[in-house]
Amino acid sequence: MCCASGPSWTARPAGRWRPSCATWTWPRSTASSAAPAETAAGRRRRGWTRAWSRCRGTCWAAPPATAGWCRAGRAAVGAGGGGARRGAEPARRAPRVSALPGLAEIAGSRVAVLLLAGGQGTRLGVPYPKGMCDVGLPSRKTLFHLQAQRLRRLQQLAEEQHGTPCHIPWYIMTSGRTMESTKEFFQKHRYFGLKKENVIFFQQGMLPALGFDGKILLEEKGKIAMAPDGNGGLYRALGSHGIMDDMERRGVQSVHVYCVDNILVKVADPRFIGFCLEKGADCGAKVVEKTNPTEPVGVVCRVDGVYQVVEYSEISLATAQKRGPDGRLLFNAGNIANHYFTTAFLKDVVNTYEPQLQHHVAEKKIPHVDITTGQLIQPEKPNGIKMEKFVFDIFQFSKKFVVYEVLREDEFSPLKNADSQNGKDNPTTARHALMSLHHCWVLNAGGHFVDENGTRIPAIPRLKDANDLPIQCEISPLVSYGGEGLETYVKDREFRTPLIIDEDGIHELVKNGM
Repeated sequence: MCCASGPSWTARPAGRWRPSCATWTWPRSTASSAAPAETAAGRRRRGWTRAWSRCRGTCWAAPPATAGWCRAGRAAVGAGGGGARRGAEPARRAPRVSALPGLAEIAGSRVAVLLLAGGQGTRLGVPYPKGMCDVGLPSRKTLFHLQAQRLRRLQQLAEEQHGTPCHIPWYIMTSGRTMESTKEFFQKHRYFGLKKENVIFFQQGMLPALGFDGKILLEEKGKIAMAPDGNGGLYRALGSHGIMDDMERRGVQSVHVYCVDNILVKVADPRFIGFCLEKGADCGAKVVEKTNPTEPVGVVCRVDGVYQVVEYSEISLATAQKRGPDGRLLFNAGNIANHYFTTAFLKDVVNTYEPQLQHHVAEKKIPHVDITTGQLIQPEKPNGIKMEKFVFDIFQFSKKFVVYEVLREDEFSPLKNADSQNGKDNPTTARHALMSLHHCWVLNAGGHFVDENGTRIPAIPRLKDANDLPIQCEISPLVSYGGEGLETYVKDREFRTPLIIDEDGIHELVKNGM
């Protein structure tokens, strides 16, 4: 098997980026000689896995052996590395990804979760932090509530597997504008059943906002307009607030970092963590395949031999539209702000590399006071810049970087816009994504849905577009983290919708009403 370089970028003098060398290619395996005859879509539907490597060939391997409680297996996984000079080794076969190593790490209380929750709900049309948003689920649970219950269920699974009590510390980074309201929300809801001492809040830094003329804007007379320093401000905040010291005191060795607005996020995903551990990675990224060339997500690729995320705004349309022999986008590894780090790597970043990170300039609509009239101006278009660092800026310092690809419909549905906007990434799409996923879980566990006449509803496992209405089905994270353990609730049973399965049992629509 011969090696080929992964997707890389070469800088032109003018500052544009162009692809060079080969694209990501797939390792040939003997796991299934019949695989090449199937289509990519068909393989994905059947739950085949794909291995990322820097080796030539194309192969699809049968689903890996999985722990009994986890019915994943559709996820594609990627073994990367920091390029030739970082000692990456090509994969020799499709990896078998198990949740067991990750669960063992969790059972040993060596895993922490770090939530990036500094964003306000401005684009959602609400005056409070995104994590407090209710997308209209039957349970009315917020993003914070769902994520907290997933942590509780995961702790339970790890304890059942290994027989020892454990905890997953939850570090929540807020901004100056969201800190107090976030803390009050958690206090009001009694930390959603988590121990107070294991929920740690800290605040990212702030930087002045500037007009296009380079002058500092004023929020009001005598007060500078300030803005959060981006999710990459995490690394300075980890040091200044003593978070790394707290992790060291607790014995944390692996950290899962993610953004608050993804309703499908698998918090402290044991498969992702286990994969990173088995590969000896100090840094890892979850990705999804881009839906189209102009989708506004960055892509994970190599730039001059170093892995990093190149933002969609930095790639020309011609480059974004490039496709491989199989018709898939050449640069298709969409970044979803879902990462793994070892604490040793984070400590190096905080102590050594953070000062080397460069600020990115973002054009924004910045409310400010007109210094001549004293009137508050609410701009309708960008009128200034905010300086930000990004959480993925540290990929370049990794000595062993890996990529783990998952299906979008399983793990990524961000909440960014109000329902009144463009129909994408809003409360409705988030709600539908979660109910569609839970519908699949019921079908996979042997359950069925029927209409008002008792006729079975055809199994349609995924929504084709935002206009499709899903089966109304919600499963509490306290019942199932990722589809496991549902057979006792649903196997060989028929249900009418809406269906809710929670710790109190099964709730469904009956013939004479609820």
